[in-house]
Amino acid sequence: MSNRRDFIRKIGGSAIAITAASLQDLAARERQEILLQSAQKEYAANDRIRVAVIGFGIIGFRNAQTFMQLPGIELAAVCDLYDGRLARAKELYGQSLITTRDYRELINREDIDAILVCTSDNWHDAISIDAMRAGKAMYCEKPLVHQLHQGQALLKVQQETGALLQVGSQRVSSIAYAKAKELYKAGEIGQLNSVEAAFDRQSVLGAWKYTMPVDASPETVDWKRYQRGKQQDVFDAKKFFWWRNYKEYGTGVAGDLFVHLLSGLHFLTDSFGPSRIFATGDLCYWKDGRNVPDVMTAVLEYPDTPQHKAFQVTLRVNLISGMGDTATTRFVGTEGVLNFGWNDFTIQRSKMPIAPGLGGWDSLDTYPAAMQAQIRKEYNARFSAEDKAAPSLSPIRYAAPAGYSDSKDHFANFFAAVRKQLPVVEDAAFGFRAAAPCLACNESYFQQKVIHWDPQQMQVRKA
Repeated sequence: MSNRRDFIRKIGGSAIAITAASLQDLAARERQEILLQSAQKEYAANDRIRVAVIGFGIIGFRNAQTFMQLPGIELAAVCDLYDGRLARAKELYGQSLITTRDYRELINREDIDAILVCTSDNWHDAISIDAMRAGKAMYCEKPLVHQLHQGQALLKVQQETGALLQVGSQRVSSIAYAKAKELYKAGEIGQLNSVEAAFDRQSVLGAWKYTMPVDASPETVDWKRYQRGKQQDVFDAKKFFWWRNYKEYGTGVAGDLFVHLLSGLHFLTDSFGPSRIFATGDLCYWKDGRNVPDVMTAVLEYPDTPQHKAFQVTLRVNLISGMGDTATTRFVGTEGVLNFGWNDFTIQRSKMPIAPGLGGWDSLDTYPAAMQAQIRKEYNARFSAEDKAAPSLSPIRYAAPAGYSDSKDHFANFFAAVRKQLPVVEDAAFGFRAAAPCLACNESYFQQKVIHWDPQQMQVRKA
């Protein structure tokens, strides 16, 4: 217990970051011990994990702020295609920080241990593959790939190299999801039959129109490298700094927002994914040159499997919602509903009485009076007053401690795996299974058809 108190104090109030496996599992218990030891250890310079962040935009910037809170981790290098971000990195982390526009300079350095890919989505697969072949430990932001067809090639390289790769969907390391999984597996909501999630935004920044630098130009941005040699677009600052709004560089609302839900859902249920996906939507409001929808609704059908019974998932995003900035995630079962916040949840339980009910909105009144009397007599003889009453069940509420960060735990798990070559909490297969249905939503939207998916083999199948 004294070790645990030390751990909590030094990590900053975070609970132990073990969620992807039971603590009864040997690998999980070993990772727990490593995390405890790491929190209490002072690392020599030659024993620190040296990290290179590739892509120093919003996510890369904040990821660095997060993992730098962990002991024994050093930000050694930053790669970005905009010179202003390289200058900002040196302002924050010192002039000795290695900076470059070319990520290959970093993955080939022997003094770099781990690579974080935080670029626009169109670069995720190429950088991850090159880094794995260079023998680096890899952390790639979600979605793992930009296009469905890229997934198998990346998985093949990971298997061939044996490289350590963790995907950056932090819900997999959340102590709230770990607790929710425990209660879900204990049957607190009965059999899951539907999942409903809605993400509403009502702001310019929430619609991905971020503050633009005043010096954006072909001189300060490596526009040719950004396009990977495929597109030949004339320089457009919006396509670089607002890349989420363009299908050539990003994955829109599905790849950016739906992945969060599916990562948590698959962790909770041990699911491999849906078998049928359909999405529809429109570009309703933000007509600023973007070519992805600002409103999208998707329906995903999860089949009956050894891991779970069949259920349906409905996802919706509205980037111009009069409801304001709100988010709803509900796991609806036969005996309750699990309502998620971010690192908190409530379970409302509702069970039917044993007796089926009699009278009211029923066909009983349509029968002859004598028959009604006979039915009532038999019903009352069969069911007691307790049988006729619905059980009264109080809600279950859980919230992570104040100041808790699931992102910090996700990085703690990753670096524990790097130190001892343990399995990561969200490997390439898990990450692709969470991303693929979201990418399929985009294909469904643009092709106006149902996408049939094989969640086991992780590939599109014929209808």
